[in-house]
Amino acid sequence: MLYLVGLGLGDAKDITVKGLEAVRRCRRVYLEAYTSVLTVGKEALEEFYGKELILADREMVEQEADSILKEADVCDVAFLVVGDPFGATTHSDLVLRAVKLGIPYEVIHNASIMNAVGCCGLQLYNFGETVSVVFWTDTWKPESFFDKIEKNRQNGMHTLCLLGKQQLPRFLTNMYL
Repeated sequence: MLYLVGLGLGDAKDITVKGLEAVRRCRRVYLEAYTSVLTVGKEALEEFYGKELILADREMVEQEADSILKEADVCDVAFLVVGDPFGATTHSDLVLRAVKLGIPYEVIHNASIMNAVGCCGLQLYNFGETVSVVFWTDTWKPESFFDKIEKNRQNGMHTLCLLGKQQLPRFLTNMYL
């Protein structure tokens, strides 16, 4: 069985009871380590969950998914995601691969930024399309998010901008300068 387990937004104790029970049953536990940042480190999660965690970067999840799914048809494997498991398309791809291989799966949802954003005082009904602002490189500078933000503004809507974890320190530094 493949378990996709949402970890919530704060710390190790934000995992649901159902999620924690699943993690503790698993032979292998992967921690998705590229779409979001948890406020505690891997070690704190390992201590609370009682399991060693295998870091899964973007390359592993997108290019080496078979290594994650290996033997999931005969033993339990968990894939942990900050927030909710379906906050990123690569997680849906993992489920589709499992289905294709005949591997049963279970999704254990949790809170994510998509519903926690309401704590900022803005009405969730007034949010337009969410955009990902990706980390630019010297050779890759996508600007597709600009059009979506502008469309939301024209419609009088708020925009939730998701930042790549590489951008967060720079964003916070620029925000307070």
